[in-house]
Amino acid sequence: MKSFLESLGGLLFVAGVAGVIRELTGGWFHFLGLTRFLTENVGFLEGRELFANIVVAVLGLALAIAGSRIAKA
Repeated sequence: MKSFLESLGGLLFVAGVAGVIRELTGGWFHFLGLTRFLTENVGFLEGRELFANIVVAVLGLALAIAGSRIAKA
């Protein structure tokens, strides 16, 4: 469970940071848009892509930290 949380958190963090880079560069890097599918298909996130990517990155960082703090059983 520990490695799963760390891996999932790391993946979410990288996806969020890649989405932030994509949004700040005006969409130049289309291959970085993993979270693009989330922001384009959810109606209330339309126009808030940068915020959504920041939230995904912070959530990923929190999961990775939580995973690292779990005692190995």
